[in-house]
Amino acid sequence: MAVPVHRRLAAIMAADIVGYSRLMEADEAATLAAIKDLRCAVIDPLLVEHHGRIVKLMGDGAIVEFGSVVDAVACAVAVQKGCEARQTERPGGRRIVFRIGVNLGDVVVEGEDLLGDGVNVAARLEQLCSPGGILISGTVFDQLQGKIDRLTLDYAGDQHVKNIARPVRTYNVRQDGGGRPWRLRMRPHLSEMRWAAAILTVLVLAGAGWWWLAAGEPMRARASIAVIPFDNLGGDEATGRLADGVTDDIITDLARFRDLEVIARHSTMIYKGKPIDARVIGSDLNVRFVLEGSVQREGSRVRVAAQLVDAKSAAHLWSERWDRPDQDVFAIQTELAQLLAAKLGGYTGTITLSDRDAARRKRPSDLNAYDLYLLGIEAKHRETKESLTEAIQLLKRSIEIDPKFARAWTGLSWSYAMMAGRAENIAELTALQLDAARRAAELDPLDAEAHAAFGSALGMTGDLQQASSELRHAVSLNPNSADILTFYAGWASAFGDVGPGVEAAERAIRLNPESPNWAIAQYRYAFFMAGRYEEALQLQRQRPKQGFARADHAYLAAILAALGREEEAHTAVAEALAQFPDLSIEGFAGGPEWSEAERHRFIETMGKANFPPCASEAVLKARPDLVRLPECIQS
Repeated sequence: MAVPVHRRLAAIMAADIVGYSRLMEADEAATLAAIKDLRCAVIDPLLVEHHGRIVKLMGDGAIVEFGSVVDAVACAVAVQKGCEARQTERPGGRRIVFRIGVNLGDVVVEGEDLLGDGVNVAARLEQLCSPGGILISGTVFDQLQGKIDRLTLDYAGDQHVKNIARPVRTYNVRQDGGGRPWRLRMRPHLSEMRWAAAILTVLVLAGAGWWWLAAGEPMRARASIAVIPFDNLGGDEATGRLADGVTDDIITDLARFRDLEVIARHSTMIYKGKPIDARVIGSDLNVRFVLEGSVQREGSRVRVAAQLVDAKSAAHLWSERWDRPDQDVFAIQTELAQLLAAKLGGYTGTITLSDRDAARRKRPSDLNAYDLYLLGIEAKHRETKESLTEAIQLLKRSIEIDPKFARAWTGLSWSYAMMAGRAENIAELTALQLDAARRAAELDPLDAEAHAAFGSALGMTGDLQQASSELRHAVSLNPNSADILTFYAGWASAFGDVGPGVEAAERAIRLNPESPNWAIAQYRYAFFMAGRYEEALQLQRQRPKQGFARADHAYLAAILAALGREEEAHTAVAEALAQFPDLSIEGFAGGPEWSEAERHRFIETMGKANFPPCASEAVLKARPDLVRLPECIQS
């Protein structure tokens, strides 16, 4: 006899702590104490007040049931405001910040537990929510009308969420402040006909200008892509499994790149085995790019082909084919997915380059935050003092348009760091670098590059322990990104990870053989610290001399001296001092960003090259934190 299934309609609130693992790793005791304090002082009293029942608790979050959507949303708002007010004295990087998703749906009751799509959608909304925010479903939105005040609900689009066939209509809860009378204000979903007449009336009265803005394509903070299931050209089940595996792995690896918006697999499965029309798919899924491909076996080899298509024009942007021995299917699957993700994602990825070209073609007045970010990064990578000044200006403009755009803050941090290598106000630029990186990591705790930038900035201040934690966390968030591996490789020696640093550099080069100029600088340093001087010199020679920063001059001379090519090293020192007259062993190697092993390597090799040992009075005045050489300290 079948066991009856008990169902009911419930409002579900899903909440989790942003950056929980990072907080626990940094200070487990303090984090647990802070969570306990918030529960006792803020969360539990609010749950009682709004009639909420905790269904289950996880280390970093909770599922809560409410009898009404009004109670659920009112409680979510009160929790966010209460937690923020409770932590005003706590440092920004150590605050407990929640994401909250709220859904109204059918649930299955199993004892005290709740299951089903009603719970699953709430959990997916929480994952899509921004730190400190509240994201609600369309079912909640529909029930709120006329029942709650003090809120503005901004339409956030139809979201494709895991294991849910239909897109979920979503709205951000904007938590306005102030003492004026508040009422429910809703930004309508323009496709709903009940709003159309009122909107049309407003547009006629206000003129066509607003309509032009509203009807245009919404600004995206990330490029969007749909990965269509790869075709099985062999027709057999084994090749079919490999094709599905390659598709899944590509989606997983691409999703780690926070500059890409990747459509979930279940939303693209409907196109499996069907003729591909990129324009139709782009319109259906609201994406800019479509990736399609195929897998086939030929004798003892496997051939995988892939191509990227612009969903607007159906133009083919990039294609490639790989042939591998048919020995380890899973190794082939993993390798190809990693190579494809590295080719498409990141600074030098095909998608970013395509978006950058499109931004260049726009009129300056039409540039949005994402366009300005792309152009700023392009300017940064030209690596001259003038281009870095331009990059900083562009990225600041991007942030003015969208202050919560984490990627722009990350790019700004890197720009300040690179400018510090070409300017004299190093301490000021390092402080700006740290502030921008911290903002990026707080705004998007899941962005690997934000953590890499934060780790680099912490390293420049001498906090090598925390820098190591942030950079390792960055690698854990996106282990197949050539960019992230490159950032780690440049700092690994400071953490005593000389061998792992070289391994990261070699893997990054394998993932992206056409390494950009800024990446070559990091690989050069990893090989230099490993004592692989010939390879370090080859990499240094690839750096354009007209763009040499202070460090380039120091490394070139030090590497030549380590190789015993002292005459060339002396010439390199003369060129360095002509560009940077204050460059000295003490001034370069005495910074807080170096470990003792690194400092000793520079003292030895820069000494052989014949650099002046002691820092000038001007440098000492500007950088009082320098570690002095014994021979430079006057008695």
